[in-house]
Amino acid sequence: MNKNSENISGWKKFWKSLTKAHDLGTEEDILLDHDYDGIKELDNVLPPWWLYGFYITIAASIFYYVMIFGFDKYNQFDEFNTEMTDAKAAVEQYKADNPQLFSTENLEVLTSEEDLAKGKELFTTKTCVVCHLADLGGSVGPNLTDNQWILGGDMKSIFNTIAKGGRPGKGMIAWEGTLSKEERQLLSSYIISMQGTKPAAPKAAEGDIIWPEAVVDSLNTKVDSIAPVK
Repeated sequence: MNKNSENISGWKKFWKSLTKAHDLGTEEDILLDHDYDGIKELDNVLPPWWLYGFYITIAASIFYYVMIFGFDKYNQFDEFNTEMTDAKAAVEQYKADNPQLFSTENLEVLTSEEDLAKGKELFTTKTCVVCHLADLGGSVGPNLTDNQWILGGDMKSIFNTIAKGGRPGKGMIAWEGTLSKEERQLLSSYIISMQGTKPAAPKAAEGDIIWPEAVVDSLNTKVDSIAPVK
């Protein structure tokens, strides 16, 4: 019984040393003369735990101030650049470890009805229609059905344009962070399948890279064998 009383008494002493709180019933000892419409004020002190935390904060602030401005340590710009360099290295390593996800060599045009239907769905749902229209005749973006291309009309060129984005300042974003390699391949195949179709109001031809020669050279196939999606 006495041991429990000693434990409780010891805990109370420890807690009181952290808070310096006054026991109930002893308010008169710290009561000030201030009286505001019957509301009186107690002369409580700041808890030691709060003061210790405040002093530690001041010490840490002085330490970092000296280290940053005196010794050029903990520089956020340097830390950011280091992390960006590490992140780029990690991305390059991931690409090297998974070449099948990123390589644009030997890209194959997909011509099955199922694949072209998927490509058409991507063209519609990924906002391509906003700039190129549903029939690919062109609006803000160029006509994708004629035989002239700005950045190339072969499979690899179209694939890279989708991945890296169009010409600077023209508004087409890079889709490689949003679309997988397979999705870009489906989308490129659909665009190629629409070559030679007749849009309702085609935009004037742009660019000096002529199709079908570029496609024939890249794919080693006949243009007539690429059937457009109806």
